[in-house]
Formats: sequence, structure tokens, C-alpha cells
Amino acid sequence: MKHGIVKAGLLGIALAMSGQAAAKEWKEIKFSVEGAYPPFSWTTQDGQLAGFEVDLVRALCEEVQVKCTIRAQDWDGIIPALLARKHDAIIAAMTITPEREQKVRFTIPYAKVPTRFVTKADRSIEFTQAGMSGLKVGVQRATIGDKYLSEMHPDVNIVRYGTFDEAFMDLRAGRIDTVFGGAIGLQSGLLDKPGGDAFHFTGPSFTEEKWFGRGVGIAVRKQDKDLAELLNRGITALHEKGIHQKIASQYFSYDIYAVN
Repeated sequence: MKHGIVKAGLLGIALAMSGQAAAKEWKEIKFSVEGAYPPFSWTTQDGQLAGFEVDLVRALCEEVQVKCTIRAQDWDGIIPALLARKHDAIIAAMTITPEREQKVRFTIPYAKVPTRFVTKADRSIEFTQAGMSGLKVGVQRATIGDKYLSEMHPDVNIVRYGTFDEAFMDLRAGRIDTVFGGAIGLQSGLLDKPGGDAFHFTGPSFTEEKWFGRGVGIAVRKQDKDLAELLNRGITALHEKGIHQKIASQYFSYDIYAVN
């Protein structure tokens, strides 16, 4: 009987080790990007994906010698699609927060992005409870900006959008007072566009880790620790070789790890 138990135990260990070894042999990784948040990612007129994260994925996969595919996924469904195994990893300017870490596992950060308000250049916002009461603020649905305002400023009138481009349209038309989101996306998606000089950042950069996380990382399923470790090695190598900085310099005129 004891011999049988030992044999079964050894077999179980062997199977577990075999399963672990198989799990680490990632021959293909399916990435999803939002495809609507320049300069991180966007969709060109001919339907191709482009942007910093698209180029970063290609360099990352070449570094770790794994075949990769990239497809666009709407922000609202991007984590559910990951959990449903429609893709293996999310690279979509997703901030690492404790709430998200309950659902997914993150790699080390590949960027850091403060959250800010942007409004018309001829106005500013008084950042007090009274000054923000009733303010119509556009956010992308289910982002950290949405969560922060919902909890910290319940008197704000939050207007939720599927993409920031939709929010920018309403800001230009005067249907909302301001947009609250990642500073890099606001800069490239609105301020750097034709007519962007009619708008400006107002107020401070919001970076409190409790709400705004510790940077932007790639998300994988919690059980895919080996995949996160593989991607971490790739991100680290791209930094050490200067490849990450070279790619970033094509899209950003500043260090994306030190945005003010």
C-alpha cells in the first residue's frame, strides 16, 4: 500500500513537472491592443494596426524568439476576452492597479503615464469639491480615471465613452467641460492635433499609486506566471539594449518613464 502511495505521489510530481515544462514552451503569443489610443496604438485607414505598442510587441517577440499575432479589441471587453482565452496578453496602455491585479497578472512596467484634465484654453478648473460639483467630465469607460472620479468626486457628472476620440468630439462641441485621462493619450489625441492649441492641460498630474497604479504593464492570465516571466525578460533586454528607448523616441518627445 505504501509503495503504491509513493508511486502515485511520484507520478503526480512527474506529471506536474511535465505540465510546468509544457506551459513554459510558448511558441506563439496572441496579443490584443485597443487600436484606438494613439500614440500607443491606432488603426490606420487601411485597417492595419500601428503605434508604439504594436512596434514594441514586434521587437519583444523577436527578442524572446516567439511568434506573435496582434489584433484590436474594444477596451470594455479586453480583460474578459483575455480570461476567455481569446488572446494571451493585453498591451493597451493598461495601468497596473491592485483592483486589476485581482483579475490578471502584470509584467514589469514598460511606461508610466500620469492622469490629467484637459479643457478649453480659455478656462481652468477649480480643484475643490465645490469647484468640481456638477462638472461634466468625459472619461473612457472602466479606466482608472473613471474609477477615481466615481469614488472621490461623486458630485461630478461623469460622461462615459467607449474611446477617447468620442470624448474629444464632445469636448470640441462644448457638450462636456473637460476630459480626464492619461496625459500621453490626451497630448497626442487632442493637443497635438490640428486645432489642439484651443485646449490645454489644467490642474495637477494625478499619480497617487493607490488610484493610478505604478505604471503601464502587459496583462496576462493570473495562472500564466511563466508567460509574464518570459515577457519580463524580453522587456528588460529591450531596455538594456536601448531598443525600447529607440522605439519610444519615434512616438514621444520625452521620457515616457518621467512624464510631468
